[in-house]
Amino acid sequence: MSRVAFTTFAILKKPYGNPEVQEFDDLTPPTFEEAERSPGFIARAKESPDQSHLTNFERDWGDWGKFDVPRFYTGGRTNETDSRASTLSLWNDLESAFSFVYTGLHRSTLRKRHEWFLKPEWPSYAMWWVSDDTIPTWSDACHRLEHLHDHGPTPESFSFRRPFAADGTPTRLRGMAERRGADA
Repeated sequence: MSRVAFTTFAILKKPYGNPEVQEFDDLTPPTFEEAERSPGFIARAKESPDQSHLTNFERDWGDWGKFDVPRFYTGGRTNETDSRASTLSLWNDLESAFSFVYTGLHRSTLRKRHEWFLKPEWPSYAMWWVSDDTIPTWSDACHRLEHLHDHGPTPESFSFRRPFAADGTPTRLRGMAERRGADA
């Protein structure tokens, strides 16, 4: 059996705490809560409790490994200068991750991404298959984003537009046709 690892990465127009991106920051906790209630959601990278005073780079992420960012990020690494937004999660299947991304609160925030984030010259997300006993790490996520950027979709790292099944063969997502040209 396999599960889907899913990572997102974006760079805010201004560091956290700036009024220009505050709406995004305010919507993050309820979006995470919605993800955790979504069918097919397994887990997401969370820092250990009581570490809000530390930067993401200093926090303990447990089995998800040391926090890392792909080479596309050249911004700050302090609480006052951090301008990256990234997530790492596990899902039962591609359809579950797709459904969460393109419905509900996440979909409405996705529509406003141009207000908060720099236009990416890199993939804003990547997916890959992992075994049931694997917890992907932040380092894995960086590698997969960079691989997708450098090589395009492959079984090692892919997108909703060009997904692969757990056995490495190209596949299709139900519902993708309706999203083409919209948000996908």
